[in-house]
Amino acid sequence: MCMAVSDDKATLEKPPARIWHDLYQLRQVREVNVLVAMLIVGALISLWTPYFLTTNNLMGVFRAFSLTAIMSIGMVMVIVTGGIDLSVGSAMGLASLITALCFDAGYSTGVSIGAGVAVGIAFGLTNGLLITAIGLPPFIATLGTLSIGRGMMYMVTHGVPVTPETPDAFSLLGQGYVGPVPVPVVIMLILMVLCALIMKRTRFGRHVYATGGNEQAARLSGVKTNRVKLAVYMLSSTIASLAGIIGFSRYLTAEPASGFGSELDVIAAAAIGGASLAGGVGSVTGAVIGAALVGVIANGVVLLNINTYAQQAITGGVILIAVSLDVLRNKLTGGNG
Repeated sequence: MCMAVSDDKATLEKPPARIWHDLYQLRQVREVNVLVAMLIVGALISLWTPYFLTTNNLMGVFRAFSLTAIMSIGMVMVIVTGGIDLSVGSAMGLASLITALCFDAGYSTGVSIGAGVAVGIAFGLTNGLLITAIGLPPFIATLGTLSIGRGMMYMVTHGVPVTPETPDAFSLLGQGYVGPVPVPVVIMLILMVLCALIMKRTRFGRHVYATGGNEQAARLSGVKTNRVKLAVYMLSSTIASLAGIIGFSRYLTAEPASGFGSELDVIAAAAIGGASLAGGVGSVTGAVIGAALVGVIANGVVLLNINTYAQQAITGGVILIAVSLDVLRNKLTGGNG
């Protein structure tokens, strides 16, 4: 009987210990830390303004950061391999412009969208070959294609926006809703789930992490690292071109400066979401949450009537804090996780 009572006590005492252990393990997950930070920032903003938690405002926030989040999904794959893609803004803008020009020339919706996606594929293929075949550093290669893409946009448009006639169905891509949720947000969520599964559950995903973790060891283990790099750069630019097409569908005009500077927001989202610029660490989910945090901050700046020029300074501060905390955590844990 005494033994039974003792066992009952042990059973009663075990769950709280297990809960604390689970919470501690959860705290070690980078994505959870960023999500908690986003919730805290949102709670603080809601204390100062009642408009933040309204459905219209929250859907507006989701729509606003959705394009950055979509591009960050491709960017984080590149960063995990130890690379960087500075050309995503140009791929986004040029894809938007080519799609608009195709509509202006009278081509169908399918052909116009296909032409925009082809721009992304061309950017990715060029970046990948420059890095893997010629051996250029990713920073230099993608900086070059960024400048080429930007120059081509101004050469074609002469600084004048392109506003063609488009079918009503096409505008639903950027302006439509699925229930109360904007279509760009739905596309973002679908891409996030799909790419997260690819990174976590497939051989390709394991090869991406292996390439970034230790490229030489991965190559000796049979991983075709150059093919992996080529694939992630093509995915990054293709996803960026999709974001450009969605952006054009929303505004129905292609600006010569479209996508300018967006590469910084995309890299920031990935870094805030826990991706290590040294490679080997990062997740699709974390990048999307990082984009959400930046979006919430931007919305708070507007709602609280803070000088909008301060937004970049605030975002920069958040990046430094997020990366610094991650580095300190790695030092405290001996570099594990």
